[in-house]
Amino acid sequence: MAVSLCIHGHFYQPPREDPWLGAVLAENSAAPMLNWNERILRESYAPLAFARRLDAEGHITDILNCYEWISFNAGPTLLKWMREAAPKTLERMRRGDANSLARWGHGNALAQVYHHVIMPLADAEDRALEIRWAIADFRHWFGREPEGMWLSECAVDTPTLESLAEQGIRFVLLAPRQARAVVQNGQRTPVTEMSLNIGESYKIALPSGASVTALFYHGRLSQSIAFEGLLRNGENFWQRIASEAGALTACGGASPLLTIATDGETYGHHFTFGEMALAYALAQGHAHRDGLRLTNLTSFIAANPPIREVELHEPSSWSCAHGIERWRGNCGCSDGGHPGWNQIWRGPLRKALDIMRAGVKKHFADVAKDCFADPAGALMAYGEVLADPDKSEGFAARWFSGPPACHDKAWKLLSMQEQSLAAFASCAWFFDDIARIEPENGLTFALRATDLVLESGGPDLKPAMLEALRAAVSNDPEAGSGEDVFTKEVLPRRNDAATLCLLAWVLEEAAGRRPEPGRTSRCDWPEVSVELYPEKNGDDCQTGSALIRARHETTGSRYAFHIRPYSKCHVPGRPFRPLSETEIRIRHEHSQSENTRRVAELSAPLRDYLVSCSLEQWEEFHRPELLGVAAHAASLARPWSEAQRDLTRPGYWFGIIPYLVVECMYGNILSDEQRRQVEVFLSLHFSKRAKALATTLVENAVITALENGDKSDDTLATWARRVRHVMPDMDWWHVQNVIWERGLSRYPLLAKELGFR
Repeated sequence: MAVSLCIHGHFYQPPREDPWLGAVLAENSAAPMLNWNERILRESYAPLAFARRLDAEGHITDILNCYEWISFNAGPTLLKWMREAAPKTLERMRRGDANSLARWGHGNALAQVYHHVIMPLADAEDRALEIRWAIADFRHWFGREPEGMWLSECAVDTPTLESLAEQGIRFVLLAPRQARAVVQNGQRTPVTEMSLNIGESYKIALPSGASVTALFYHGRLSQSIAFEGLLRNGENFWQRIASEAGALTACGGASPLLTIATDGETYGHHFTFGEMALAYALAQGHAHRDGLRLTNLTSFIAANPPIREVELHEPSSWSCAHGIERWRGNCGCSDGGHPGWNQIWRGPLRKALDIMRAGVKKHFADVAKDCFADPAGALMAYGEVLADPDKSEGFAARWFSGPPACHDKAWKLLSMQEQSLAAFASCAWFFDDIARIEPENGLTFALRATDLVLESGGPDLKPAMLEALRAAVSNDPEAGSGEDVFTKEVLPRRNDAATLCLLAWVLEEAAGRRPEPGRTSRCDWPEVSVELYPEKNGDDCQTGSALIRARHETTGSRYAFHIRPYSKCHVPGRPFRPLSETEIRIRHEHSQSENTRRVAELSAPLRDYLVSCSLEQWEEFHRPELLGVAAHAASLARPWSEAQRDLTRPGYWFGIIPYLVVECMYGNILSDEQRRQVEVFLSLHFSKRAKALATTLVENAVITALENGDKSDDTLATWARRVRHVMPDMDWWHVQNVIWERGLSRYPLLAKELGFR
């Protein structure tokens, strides 16, 4: 009997961005990457888009786009970040869905609840917003209507299913232990995780008369993949799949479905090279090995509509044995890192955020009628703008009312609603203490929402929140209560006008675009822009004005600024002002009060972000000069004398080591002997950190040449060969992806040099 195989990946990262900037800041635990989005992208999401298959000698025989062969959902908050940070991986996701749609008549992609909130804990309005916004996001990225939707943590109850059915969602994927009973011909049979036949689809009949189809993944097999190292060997992985498929045929049914569901991070982040094991298994399924054939969930339902009904445990989820208590009570479910800790703090945290959310809704109800022709309709449709900011003008023309001066307030009200919902992302309760980054992130979005309430003429909601947070006591005595966490960790994250102007000035300065009188300088983030209009430069200060505009706003706010800049150079005997002491003083154009901010006073994530961005921009600005210095120095290299073991004063060469690699690669002005001498020097002093920058420089140079098409295959292969002399362990992953997509036949010499068969 043939068995259909569907491997599903849940691709999601919580909203990590700074709510004022819309940019994801530094997260030191993700080092050497800037943040966890970047790290998991490189370790999992991107490798799945370009999964290698190797022969016995280790040569690349194929690069598989796994998104073309697996079922998947991608969270809107993740896709929003990928739009700017990982467009190539995002495009491979979209292409994978399109190709599967052409092959099977139904696409691989499923929609996902927008902010990953626990739906049974949301009211009807919030459930509708999460679903409507998710559908708009899915439609934007995949160009079609979603047929299925991934529920956060698979958390489900009847009201949630009613909301899904009302919005046209046809099916959900659940854990087998969420099933309570199977009903056929009026006969009700209780089931357990072990007795449920997961090989078929089931109808869930709803009180409204509507219905939703449910599919159930294989719990034991999915658990083994996630936690038992099954991905260490592709053949072992396949053998386990085939074994479970054989057991499934004993349950009966014409064409059973074996569904596996895991987090996308399992492939690569949790298990290195896990994407290669997945690619191997997908190849076996494509070849119909052991009677299995690949499909996706929607295609299976279309070919095998439900003939039986299922009743669910309600409310239930996959990751909490107590229903959904993990997100509101002290049920004992956590990551297990601190066995003796309690989670009594979960209830007060939810109460505090519920207070905030209720206040946001009341304020919207009180004032939105002055800004919108149909406030409720505008709010539901706002997902179109969240998915595609370019639609903001048409959205405003359709939904806004009142004079143009009221439009900025309308955008604030919509953003206020979105930020308040972002605070409810499930991870805030998932772990074992309130003094963690996840609850802090949730409270930061709540803070931004309360600020927008104030900015749009509403009351201060923070005192009531703080009162509730006092009862959220951390397991760490030094952390105190939720109120202490909010005061010490969350409030410092707030980016006021002085902070935004200071950030803009420092980043423009680091990029070599120091604002000068008579020239406007603009710094853009996803959620806000700052325009600087310098008026006077002095040795110790710069004055001018700044215009700050949130995304979509037309008017914005203008401020006068006075800044004490940092010293450009450190000259012995002269006063030196470090970046940390850079200070700005601003005044709103309609106020006499001033606000001052120093870099040292910024929140820790913001300071880390500023350092990282400044160093990156400084390197990019000075790169041509440093490449020139390296070329000059290398051009004077000569053979070492018999007793020579190093360059004279090698310490002075350390700052240009990564750039020497590029010069060795080009070889335009170096003789073979000079290049060999530089290679010997590099072999003595090449550090791991210098190699990281050298890799970036080489990648940029080769990929630029490939995209411009101005270098021959022979030249590029020569470049790669020279680089391998000094960096034999360089990871050519990005370059390999580019030449694969452009066609190996165009670059046969380079492809062979980079490990293709």
